[in-house]
Amino acid sequence: MSILYVVATPIGNLGDISGRALEILKSSDLIFAEDTRVTQKILNHFEIAVPIRRYNEHKPEKAFKEAEKLLREGKEIVLVSDSGTPGISDPGGKMVEFVQKNLPNTKIRVVPGPSAVVAALSVSGMPANEFTFLGYPPAKNKRRKFFGRVAEIKTRPVVLYESPHRVERTLRELAEVLGDDKEVFIGRELTKIYEEHFRGSLEEAVCHFEKGKIKGEFVIIIE
Repeated sequence: MSILYVVATPIGNLGDISGRALEILKSSDLIFAEDTRVTQKILNHFEIAVPIRRYNEHKPEKAFKEAEKLLREGKEIVLVSDSGTPGISDPGGKMVEFVQKNLPNTKIRVVPGPSAVVAALSVSGMPANEFTFLGYPPAKNKRRKFFGRVAEIKTRPVVLYESPHRVERTLRELAEVLGDDKEVFIGRELTKIYEEHFRGSLEEAVCHFEKGKIKGEFVIIIE
């Protein structure tokens, strides 16, 4: 019977991959990846020799067609993200939706694991019985509207992702909307050798992260 596995992969430290994830990656017929270069490093590290294809979010039709062919033949395929859990701020959900709608007899199985948003919340020290995850702010247009949405959420933490190229700008814009004294937690390079945690006001965060060249991906949690 055909199966689509949705597999979480490490957000940095390769030791975080689960035994079940490795077993499924090794036994699958094909792996679809957001970034084949990143996923290939994982496969090489664990000596997994399975074909890998790029899942292009802007032109997914080729991947859909190949996935459909394999699944109709009863094969087992895997969907992975660049890092972390597919579908969370990445295009993996579209592949799952395609299989749900077009191949209803295909089993879809999840292999849970690392997720940057959950990892950051767990070490933030902020209450997370409820939270709102908004992913990446727009790179150019509609930023004012986006941060306006953040300001409207007052009863639970808001979690954002940000790249090193825009994190300082995002922190400044958050301070303009929420006030300099608004408290935040920021996780950088989570699970990696230079993992950093920062907790303080937005004003302090701007000062802290404007020093030198910033590297790594960021998770920002607004109290």
